[in-house]
Amino acid sequence: MRPALLNSLFAPVTSLSGVGPKQDKLLRYLLDRSETPRLVDLLLHLPTSVIDRRTRPHIRDAVPGTVVTLEVTVDRHRPAPPGRSRAPHLVYASDETGDVVLTYFRAKRDYIEKLLPVGEKRYVSGTAQLFDGTLQIVHPDRVVDEEGFAKLPGIDTVYPLTEGLMVGAIRRAMVQALQKLPKLPEWISPEVMRRCSFPSFADALHRVHEPVELSDILPQNPYWSRLAFDELLAGQLALALVRAQLRRPAGTRHAGDGHFRRKVIDALPYALTNSQQEAVRAITHDLGQPLRMLRLLQGDVGSGKTVVALLAAAAVAEAGKQSALMAPTEILARQHIKTIAPLAEHAGLRVAILTGREKGKERRDIIARLADGEIDLLVGTHALIQDDVIFKSLALAIVDEQHRFGVRERLTLTEKGEAVDVLVLSATPIPRTLVLTYFGDMDISELREKPAGRQPIDTRTVPDSRLKEIMDGVGRAIDNGKQIYWICPLVEETEAEGIEHLTNATKRFEVLQKRFGDRVGLVHGQMKGAEKDRVMAQFAAAEIQVLVATTVVEVGVDVPAATIMVIENAERFGLAQLHQLRGRIGRGSEASTCILLYHEPLSQMSAARLKVIRETTDGFRIAEEDLRLRGEGEVLGTRQSGLPGYRIARPEIHAQLIAQARDEALNIMQSNPKLAGERGEALRCLLYLYERDEALPLIGAG
Repeated sequence: MRPALLNSLFAPVTSLSGVGPKQDKLLRYLLDRSETPRLVDLLLHLPTSVIDRRTRPHIRDAVPGTVVTLEVTVDRHRPAPPGRSRAPHLVYASDETGDVVLTYFRAKRDYIEKLLPVGEKRYVSGTAQLFDGTLQIVHPDRVVDEEGFAKLPGIDTVYPLTEGLMVGAIRRAMVQALQKLPKLPEWISPEVMRRCSFPSFADALHRVHEPVELSDILPQNPYWSRLAFDELLAGQLALALVRAQLRRPAGTRHAGDGHFRRKVIDALPYALTNSQQEAVRAITHDLGQPLRMLRLLQGDVGSGKTVVALLAAAAVAEAGKQSALMAPTEILARQHIKTIAPLAEHAGLRVAILTGREKGKERRDIIARLADGEIDLLVGTHALIQDDVIFKSLALAIVDEQHRFGVRERLTLTEKGEAVDVLVLSATPIPRTLVLTYFGDMDISELREKPAGRQPIDTRTVPDSRLKEIMDGVGRAIDNGKQIYWICPLVEETEAEGIEHLTNATKRFEVLQKRFGDRVGLVHGQMKGAEKDRVMAQFAAAEIQVLVATTVVEVGVDVPAATIMVIENAERFGLAQLHQLRGRIGRGSEASTCILLYHEPLSQMSAARLKVIRETTDGFRIAEEDLRLRGEGEVLGTRQSGLPGYRIARPEIHAQLIAQARDEALNIMQSNPKLAGERGEALRCLLYLYERDEALPLIGAG
C-alpha cells in the first residue's frame, strides 16, 4: 500500500487549474507516461536552464542579445493592416532615456491592446535586439503591471518542452504542484546528509524550480545532487531487495557430472577461448554453491555468450533440471536458437523456442512437453513469463540484454521454479560505474577475446558528398558476389521534421533498387515480423545481396557471408550503436569493410565518436569512451541520455554518489531489512516517489 502521506503527490496533473485534456496529452508525451501524469512526475521534471530577469537597465543602456527587464510607458499601437496577417503588431513604448518597439506576430489586436494599454506603465521582459537602429523586443516573455512585477521572479526556469506546450504553462503548473508538497519524513541517514551537505527533499525541489541564484539549478550543486541521490538510493534499495530475495540460501543445487557439457564442446567447430572457459568454470562453481547464482556475463558482439549460456544450461540438464533463456526480441530469440539447436542436438539436449509466433496446437504442444520435463532448455521472448507456461523443474533463468527488462519481468521468470539461479547476458560491454548502478552486486564474467577465425574490420569515414563513389564501389562488390548491409537512421520522411539531410531507408531502397534491381531488399521496424524474417532469410540465403535496413539489424542477424557495411548519417548514431551495427560483419572467413558516411559539417562530439570507432573494435574501450562522451543512456541503449531508468542522476556528475547510494542501501538491508519503523516508512515513501515500489512485496515474501 502506498503511504497515505503521498496521496496529494499522486493526484493527476489535470487536478491543477489550467491543465486540461490538451495539456494532459502533451504532458504524457513530454513525461513519457502512458496515462495522465501525476504531480510527482511533473515535480521531477527539472529545468535545463534559467533566464536572469534581474538586469533592469534604462532603454539607452540595454545590451542587444541579452535578456532585460524594462520599465516603460506605452505610447501607441500600430496594428497589422487589414488583410496583411503576416505584418506584425507594433507597440511603441519609452522611458526618459529612449524608445523601444515591442513586436508581436500573428497577434490578436484586442488582447495586445488590453495587455499594453496606452498611457500606462508596464514592466516588459525579453531579449533585446537592434532593428534599424531601434531597440526592439520580439514577443516579450513577460508583461506585467506594478502589482505583477512585485511577484515576478528575478530568475525564470526553462524546461525541456514538446511541440505545442509553452514554458509558461509548465511554470504555472509547477507553482501549483509545489504548493501541494506535503511534509515528508527524511529517508537519508543523518551521516550522509551531513557528509554531502544535502538540503531536505522539499528545499531541493523548491530551489531547483524557484531558484534564488543562477547556480541553484546546476546538477553538481546540492539541490539537484540531493534529488539525484534520492533517485540512486531508490534504485539501489530496490536492487538490494531483489538481491536479498534471489540470494537466499538454496537447497538442492544444479550442476551435474559434465557429460552433456563435454558433448557440446566436442560439437563446436572451434576451441573455447580462455575467457569462455573461465566463465563456464565460474558459472559451474556458482551452480554448486548453497546460495543462488546471480552472475552477469558481458562480452562483445560475437564473443560467444550464447555458447557459454548453452553450457550453463547443459550443466543444469545433467542434474535433471530445466533452463529458460529470455531475449527482448523475437529476432534475438531466433538467433540464439539457431546457434544452440545443432550443438544441443549433437549433445542430446532437448531445446524448443516459444515466442508470440508459436500459436495454437504448436504452442500447446510445447507447453505440454515443458510441463512433462521433456524440454531441457526453452528459448523465447516475454512469451516465457505468461501464466500458462509451467516448467516441471526450472533451475536456471538466463536473461539476455537485461537492461531492456524491468525488475518485474526478471522476478516473474525466476518464480517459475524453486531457488532459480540467474545468469544475465549483455552484448553491450558496460563500464564498471554502470555495472554498480544497474546490476548492483552481481558477480561478473567478461568475454574479452573474439572466437578464433573472426576477421578484422577495416573502418573508414567518408563524407556523404562522395556518395556516388560509394554506390559505384557497391556495384563492383555486387558483381563480385559480395553481400552488403546498408544502414539508414530513419524508416521514412515523417520521422525527421526539419532535418533535411537525414536519409530514410525506404527512399534509399528505391534508389538502390532502381540501380541494382531485385538484388536489393528492405527491412525496418514497422514491418510485420513474418515479412521481416522473410527478407532476412533471403539475405541469409544470398538470394539478395544488398540489405537496406534501419537499426533493427543491430542485434541478432547472423550472415557470415556479409562483408561490407555502409552506415549513412553515422554522426547521428551513438558509439555503442555503431559498434553493435559493425559487429554484424567480420563474422566469416573474409576480411570486412565498414564505411561510415557522415554529413558535413561535423560537431566536435560527432567527430570524436567517429574517431573512436575508426581506431578500435574493443567493445570495452568503446563503452568507456561512450560514457565519457555522452552519458550512459546510449551505452545501455536507452532513449534518453543519462542513467538507464533514471531521470535526474547524471553519471558524469554524480558518479561518486552511485557508490554512496549503494553503501547506504546495503546498510539499510543490514540494519532494517524489513523496512520497519519510522525510517522504514520514510524509505517506503522514497521507493514510491521514484517508482521503485515493485520491489516492496518482496519484503514479506518467502
